Amino acid sequence: AIEYTDEKHFTQDQIHELFASVGWESAQYPDRVYRALIGSSTVKRRDGDQLAGLARVIDDGEMLAYMHWVLVNPKYQGMHVGSGLVERVKERYAGYMFLEVMPEESKNAPFYQRHGFTLMEDGRAMQIVTRS
Repeated sequence: AIEYTDEKHFTQDQIHELFASVGWESAQYPDRVYRALIGSSTVKRRDGDQLAGLARVIDDGEMLAYMHWVLVNPKYQGMHVGSGLVERVKERYAGYMFLEVMPEESKNAPFYQRHGFTLMEDGRAMQIVTRS
């Protein structure tokens, strides 16, 4: 049974499998990813015990929600799983002043633009990466 849910019913192994399926480096840190997801808002699409996709959101409870991860297992790509996740996040945070996303690859920007996101005028992404 395929369903969308925001309940945090997933195992570390399921999370690792999903992140590894899309080749994300964070799959190398399954315990950290699992703890990060437990501490975040998530929307998932499940197919029985398999995670078809996941969106992670970090928010301040009132004004700003930041959609950090949207990933879909390749077996479910092309089935509008990512679009469904984004639309559910938009519904959940409709009352916030800002819903932001930072596509880590510019090739993904058109996907978010199709869902109503616009490029921030003169905006630039910045980050510090530590591997500990």
